[in-house]
Amino acid sequence: MVKKAIANLNSQLSEEEFLLGDAFSDSVAQDWLSQAQTEGNLAVDIYQTQNDIVVKAPVAGVNETDIDITVQPEQISIRGERKEEKEVAEDNYHTRECYWGTFSRTVTFPVEGDPEGARATFKNGILTVRVPRSKKNQSVKLKISQ
Repeated sequence: MVKKAIANLNSQLSEEEFLLGDAFSDSVAQDWLSQAQTEGNLAVDIYQTQNDIVVKAPVAGVNETDIDITVQPEQISIRGERKEEKEVAEDNYHTRECYWGTFSRTVTFPVEGDPEGARATFKNGILTVRVPRSKKNQSVKLKISQ
């Protein structure tokens, strides 16, 4: 009976109205969705080697001077902009899947890094940032002195 009532209610309301109630109007939904899409989210791969934390991100179509990287001991922030050259009028597009505009990503490292030794390279549209792992988190074997 409950499933039938929910199915009936769901068919009469939009998903937003169903989940959030009557106070959630279409105009509020549109405002929220447009704000959420103002900046792209950069995809990243993060892994560790014995000495480094490595962050890789595909940033094809971006000039390396349009990328800003900030490294802290616990995280990295990458921001940039993919600029669109207006060659075609908007009404002539059939499909628009490429993201043009600003993008960013901030991720927390799996272990603490040393920002002073960080280095970045950019090759074939792939940004690679290597951050040395902090020596503070490494264990040391102690010998008992006499």
